[in-house]
Amino acid sequence: MNKLKIALVVLVAAMFLSPTGNKGMLSPAGTAYAQDDWKAEFDVVCAKTQDPGVISSDELKELVARCDKLRLRIEKLDETQRKVYLKRLQMCKDLFAFVLESREKK
Repeated sequence: MNKLKIALVVLVAAMFLSPTGNKGMLSPAGTAYAQDDWKAEFDVVCAKTQDPGVISSDELKELVARCDKLRLRIEKLDETQRKVYLKRLQMCKDLFAFVLESREKK
């Protein structure tokens, strides 16, 4: 089981088994999961690079904006993760921008 699945299971268990009944309060495990939610967004955005030619221009603009927002979150990671994920994110953003720019030139 990967770390994301484990964090999700812990978060759900903490919500239902909380002895204090604090609704809406995140446990330490829930906080860790919330800090990793950038990864889910990263996966969704970069998965769109499989066939960017079928994506509308408006959606491409939105994807570029999402990449910019993700960049801010990824810059807060430790050095190794930051270098790897910023490079991958930049490649995704560059592809979206290239497709968008090539459409606008036509």
